[in-house]
Amino acid sequence: MMIKRVPAVIGLILATTFVEAAGATAARALTDAATPSSAAPVHYLYASIGDFDSDVKPLLDRPDISGVQVVVPWKALEPSRGQYDFSLIDDALNHVRARGKKLFVQVQDRFFTLPARLPDYLLKDPRYSGGAAPTTNESGLGPGEPGAVAAQWNPEVRNRFQHLLKALAQRFDGRLAGVNLPETATAVDVSKDHTGYSDDAYFSAELDNMAYGAAVFKKTPFVQYVNFWPGEWNNDHDYMGRTFRFAKKHGIGLGGPDILPNRPAQMQNSYPFFHKYRGQLPLVAMAVQEPDFEYTNPETGKPYTRQEFTDFGAGYLGTNYMFWATSSPWLHRSAK
Repeated sequence: MMIKRVPAVIGLILATTFVEAAGATAARALTDAATPSSAAPVHYLYASIGDFDSDVKPLLDRPDISGVQVVVPWKALEPSRGQYDFSLIDDALNHVRARGKKLFVQVQDRFFTLPARLPDYLLKDPRYSGGAAPTTNESGLGPGEPGAVAAQWNPEVRNRFQHLLKALAQRFDGRLAGVNLPETATAVDVSKDHTGYSDDAYFSAELDNMAYGAAVFKKTPFVQYVNFWPGEWNNDHDYMGRTFRFAKKHGIGLGGPDILPNRPAQMQNSYPFFHKYRGQLPLVAMAVQEPDFEYTNPETGKPYTRQEFTDFGAGYLGTNYMFWATSSPWLHRSAK
């Protein structure tokens, strides 16, 4: 299964109070969850959990690879309401551990192509108002297919998502290298939305989930990907600024789905904040995903090289972990 992508206030207060007590502990990860101490980033593979056997296993024994980040859709983890199935994560974790590697898990609640891999009850039960909002996907590479994002701004939907995070923490806290939530960039098609979406409600809901995840994962680092906020450009609503201040205060890691050195859109949104907060966050995890190889470096006019990705990720963004798409050309050459 190839991954395709482009770039309630009360709950937030309660979760924030909870995370203040747990933030210091969450920032000090133990054993498998240890944050790298070296300035150089460690390198992981990146793939959908559905591609683990075909794409990950052939590359996992490379000496320059420390582990793998797998993207797991919400539906795969909760096939029915309150009934959790973590067998895919168990299998992947057992496989990587047997080879002295580590596992990072991205819990996916948005989908850049349909259908939305969300639990059926979210999409059918009226209390969730449809459970998801339709999205229009467009990046610097052009328009994409319609997708969907879980309606986290609906308190009932968010409550179910936080139940999932709690169940994951009860089983895997301290056993995983990290857990992350996907990118903040989204473009809800408001002309077709029936969930009550607004930019402010979305922003509040995402911070609520950040706080909750960091509170329940006390040993495993918890990370929120942040790249763009809908309705904002160049921090004109202070969404980006508030995100980084919130993450620093509560010991939450941050990261993003793309390293695109010097690209203007990124340089006007999340990248300057990663640079400003270098060394002030418990962990920074950045990915080099499939579309990134299609972009050209604005300074050279040529496709980005592995060294350019790495130098910018480590030097400017302060990256601790780099997650490389299994299609990365260098992964298919012999390790030096």
